[in-house]
Amino acid sequence: MSAFASRAGEFRPSPVRAVFETAMDPSVVSLAGGNPDLSVLPGGTVGDLAAQLIRERAGEILQYGSGAGTAGLRELSVRLMARGGSTVTEADVLPTTGSQAGLDLVTKLFCDPGDVILAEGPTYVGALGVFGAYEVDVRHVPVDEHGMDPSAVADALDDAAAQGERVPFVYVIPSFQNPTGVTMPVERRRELVRVCAERDVMIIEDDPYALLSFDRAQPLASMHGMDPEHVIHLGSFSKIFAPGLRIGWIAAPPEVRGRLQIAAESVVIHPSNLAQSLVTAWVGSEHWEPTLDNAVTLYRERWEAMDAALTEFMPSSVRWTTPTGGFFTWVTADELVGKDVLAEAIAHGVVLVPGSACYMDGRDSDAVRLAFSGVAPARIREGVKRFAQVLRDL
Repeated sequence: MSAFASRAGEFRPSPVRAVFETAMDPSVVSLAGGNPDLSVLPGGTVGDLAAQLIRERAGEILQYGSGAGTAGLRELSVRLMARGGSTVTEADVLPTTGSQAGLDLVTKLFCDPGDVILAEGPTYVGALGVFGAYEVDVRHVPVDEHGMDPSAVADALDDAAAQGERVPFVYVIPSFQNPTGVTMPVERRRELVRVCAERDVMIIEDDPYALLSFDRAQPLASMHGMDPEHVIHLGSFSKIFAPGLRIGWIAAPPEVRGRLQIAAESVVIHPSNLAQSLVTAWVGSEHWEPTLDNAVTLYRERWEAMDAALTEFMPSSVRWTTPTGGFFTWVTADELVGKDVLAEAIAHGVVLVPGSACYMDGRDSDAVRLAFSGVAPARIREGVKRFAQVLRDL
């Protein structure tokens, strides 16, 4: 249809969503979706909370609300950010319809077509869809076992400046990164903040997995807490409660937060009052932390099952990352280069995310992302076994 805008060609489906129907086939093992395990949620308790909210406050929470979000959700976000060392007030926080919407808002606010964004290589597939929609040039900074290298970021920023290119921000997932599972140490976080602050470039800190450390330790120091004037923080309740509620938040300097609210109101008016209230009631209750502990115990056991299966079935030349939290590992194998690994995997009854999907240019990749969070150990073992056969057959 010729009426489409030129940017419509940049809208890209998530490779996970594209194979959703295939992944629902019970004969197929899906190691693609980074889903929290909701079996640990006490459905009756959560249901009672929702019913109580509607029964007692229907006229408020089923009505239109403020674009600033509910005071309870803002206060809860402030408390969660304090765990990572960020000192913020409710005035700094904007609730969003999931952190994906937050990423869309900051990109809309800061980026013009043709601007340059630096992102990890590889990076979160959903971020690439947002960046493409706003017609920016994404340049990937390689990730090692400690995440994004600040010295490489400095070089990339200086190169862009020498070419007269504008870089509004650096996008980074510092904790249990999607898709690699690696975590950026505190010293590297500080150095990245210094590099960007010296060049007056913002950092977008996307940190939805920070509370999912396998040892349940406090999250590492947030970059936002190190320099709130140069770091915008994206938070999410999807991984620590329920993704279907679609509630997240942004923490930003007041003048930025105000503009983000105006931009958000023009699209969604406000996040669901009911969803915000349920998140506030559950995450603010005595039940939330023990339930999250149970979920993270499952994730640790499932990672151990995946690590054991990879060790058992993979050729000695195959390498993989060792996450200490989160949902993912990144598996590297020379056999994957130049191959349509997703099609081959589906033919073998397993679904995964090809590494090429995690780069803006779709470059050839020698890696895949495997997710373990939502899969039982026996299914993980079978899925890895099938993937090993894929490698043998390529």
